[in-house]
Amino acid sequence: MEFDLTWILLGLPLAFVLGWLASRFDLRQLRAENRRAPKAYFKGLNFLLNEQQDQAIDAFIEAVQNDPDTSELHFALGNLFRRRGEYDRAVRVHEHLLSRGDLSRTDRERAQHALALDFLKAGLLDRAEEALHRLEGTPFEAQARLALLAIYERSRDWPHAATIARKMHDADQGDFSTRQAHYLCEQALALRAQGDPSAAQALLEQAVAAAPEAARPRIELARLQRLLGQPTEVLATLQALGERNPAALPLAAALMVEAGTATGRTPEVHALLQAHYAQAPSLDVLESIVALETADAATSCTARQRYVEHLDKERSLVAAAKWLATEKLEHEEFHPQIQRALDHAVKPLTRYRCAACGFEARQHFWQCPGCQTWDSYPARRVEEL
Repeated sequence: MEFDLTWILLGLPLAFVLGWLASRFDLRQLRAENRRAPKAYFKGLNFLLNEQQDQAIDAFIEAVQNDPDTSELHFALGNLFRRRGEYDRAVRVHEHLLSRGDLSRTDRERAQHALALDFLKAGLLDRAEEALHRLEGTPFEAQARLALLAIYERSRDWPHAATIARKMHDADQGDFSTRQAHYLCEQALALRAQGDPSAAQALLEQAVAAAPEAARPRIELARLQRLLGQPTEVLATLQALGERNPAALPLAAALMVEAGTATGRTPEVHALLQAHYAQAPSLDVLESIVALETADAATSCTARQRYVEHLDKERSLVAAAKWLATEKLEHEEFHPQIQRALDHAVKPLTRYRCAACGFEARQHFWQCPGCQTWDSYPARRVEEL
């Protein structure tokens, strides 16, 4: 059978035309898909700018369906879910990203960080902790360690918190010496409550060495020494506090008076408190001076004089109320009612206030109960701020 070349000559142009048409169809379809994806993406952005998150999510889902390989759309969608509180959907988006084998290392680390944030926001602290540990050695390491620090503080896991703080301090990611001292103090308080004062004292001395300028380790150490019946050591510790951190002395002034009385060194304590008061007038230091002078019959200065002198320096309603408490009025029968009203009025002025969030409390806190910030309470009353 002879082979006819005519069919070949006729088939080649036909194959070329069919191939050209197929390529044009594929190209047209690709262009249409590319047009649809950006359109959906920009539609989502427009909804976001108008704070229409529901519509933005629908637009981004459409964009992801049209182009499932685009990681940026997944990140945008996951962040939107997290902002809306749909943490389970955010987790699924970021876990899907992490399951992809073609994801770049940068995007993988970014997805791991986003997944950790999802767990944090959802309150799944154990899963968040695991996800954050996987960020060691990545550009998100410092942020992950801060988040871990917050988790351990929230759960009062002070040993693990101290480990993370030490890592950050050693990596020059901030000065965490004072924070480490707080963790040691927390562990010391737990040991003291368990009836192990010697171990607590060792931790407090370690805290003093870790942060010599910090106020809390010396104050906690002085309180423990008082519990152990060591007034001489109490006085020495608080004298060192006055030298290292004089601004914190009002928090320990009453304890210093007690130690001075127990050791028979009241003149020395009186002179130290007066010198501090002359530089920075304080209600707590004033009260301690008055307590010393009231107990000493040989002192010529009275409490009433002290309060009047304080009023010359500071406009203090608290000092005025204390002065009025010992003053004789023309109508003395009304004195109790007036005094009760004044005492009620000055109560809010004797509180401590967090400098970070404004949370007020009757006692001084080293960590704010409201915003969890460390050392945000000044050692001064609200009236003195």
